[in-house]
Amino acid sequence: MQDRPDPVDLIRTVAATLRDKLMPQLAGSAAFEARVAANALDLVVRQLTLAGASEDAELVRLEALLGVGGPLADLNRLLCERIATGAIAADDAALRDHLWATTLDKLAVDQPTYAAYRAEAGKT
Repeated sequence: MQDRPDPVDLIRTVAATLRDKLMPQLAGSAAFEARVAANALDLVVRQLTLAGASEDAELVRLEALLGVGGPLADLNRLLCERIATGAIAADDAALRDHLWATTLDKLAVDQPTYAAYRAEAGKT
């Protein structure tokens, strides 16, 4: 077991330093670049803390939808094949539910402040 600080804490500290200490001292493109760097670090934190669980949930949904097991990438390819061939109809309720849940999980990592995402996430 590793001692503190863990990687997530370290990344959060760097992002906070950029945002709270350096950005107020910068102007123009330098301030913009610091904001981009801080936002990128925030994204990495969300990937480290959320992506694993959402991928696990996606795998469970795909296994149920497809009736087979396997690696996530393989099951996603199989899902695409089944949709393309019509083996799974585009209006299939289980497919729609899976795609919606996957989209929300991805938005939670990539764009958690996106207004439409926040509205939908607030419904659950």
